[in-house]
Amino acid sequence: MNQAFICDGVRTPFGRFAGALSSVRSDDLAALPLKALIARHPGLDWSAVDDVIYGCANQAGEDNRNVARMALLLAGLPETVPGSTINRLCGSSLDALGVAARAIKSGETNLMIAGGVESMSRAPFVMGKAESAFERRMKMEDTTIGWRFINPLMKAQYGVDAMPETAENVATDFNINRADQDAFALRSQLRTARAQEMGIFNDELIPVAVAQRKGEALLFNRDEHPRSTSIEALAKLKGVVRADGSVTAGNASGVNDGACALLLASEQALHTHGLQPLARVVGVATAGVAPRIMGFGPAPAVRKVLAQTGLTLAQMDVIELNEAFAAQALAVMRDLGLPDDSEQVNPNGGAIALGHPLGASGGRLAMTAAYQLRRSGGRYALCTMCIGVGQGIALIIERV
Repeated sequence: MNQAFICDGVRTPFGRFAGALSSVRSDDLAALPLKALIARHPGLDWSAVDDVIYGCANQAGEDNRNVARMALLLAGLPETVPGSTINRLCGSSLDALGVAARAIKSGETNLMIAGGVESMSRAPFVMGKAESAFERRMKMEDTTIGWRFINPLMKAQYGVDAMPETAENVATDFNINRADQDAFALRSQLRTARAQEMGIFNDELIPVAVAQRKGEALLFNRDEHPRSTSIEALAKLKGVVRADGSVTAGNASGVNDGACALLLASEQALHTHGLQPLARVVGVATAGVAPRIMGFGPAPAVRKVLAQTGLTLAQMDVIELNEAFAAQALAVMRDLGLPDDSEQVNPNGGAIALGHPLGASGGRLAMTAAYQLRRSGGRYALCTMCIGVGQGIALIIERV
């Protein structure tokens, strides 16, 4: 079997909901990291790219109509380069990376781009069609996140808990208390603040020029979601599901905008195009859990990818665990035997601080892990995340 290598990875800074990137169309946003890859590799024959696989969870607005294909054309890639958009909700761009790696490993492709995009600020309202003649009722749904146009059978058989409700379910089922959730959230913010001060994300970030109504464009070059907070401030926040609940805006990930892209190559393509690999994709696996505890999905996914690759958790020098909620992150870590404050887990903070633009987050995990391995000299990194409707995904990379 061929080997698949990550050669480069870039992303936009992640914007807050209605923040710095909210005026950028999602297809334009998706094109930005592709343009950056082209600029970073001016000598590469881009017509040799076999496919562009992008993840996107929404696809109800400007990200409709195969946003991967639209983005690559907007970015200036040749018309001969195809593109495909996939949806595994929060795991979409990590899954896109897995799809691209499998294509290379199978020998069907040699040069691939994987990534993802989400503009949650620009997610539209959608209206269902009339179900009968002269229907006078109108049903409008918000596509930003979560369920819409719910199937009554799905609701009856599995429930249709909103994302924060699933986190409360996990907190209850796995005995994750509020104090531990807030402590985890604060660690994420502090680690991210430290990483920003040290320029840790500089390798992966690209500046974005955002047009303004008046004057020159605003240069957006730093993640916008991180906040300066304290354990006292976090403790004052009320629950988002219920007033006495443990899940709050402070210990949950954000609603965000962002895009990412990674360049993958076979060993043959490395030599043909003069590319330097960052990491090798060792394996990827997905697993299912009950939808009501979707946040626990990484636990079985991690065990599955470890069994697939013959590796152990102890061999992972870096673990990027997407922090959809502190409750689910802690439940997964404890189930895997990791301490709450493990230094190998999200050493530079996670989605509670950085934000979670659904279709772009998985790619962010992979590139952050690859660059962290290069800085630290570690060998293996594990990237894993929970997925709505009850799934988990996990991917292992090796520094080369």
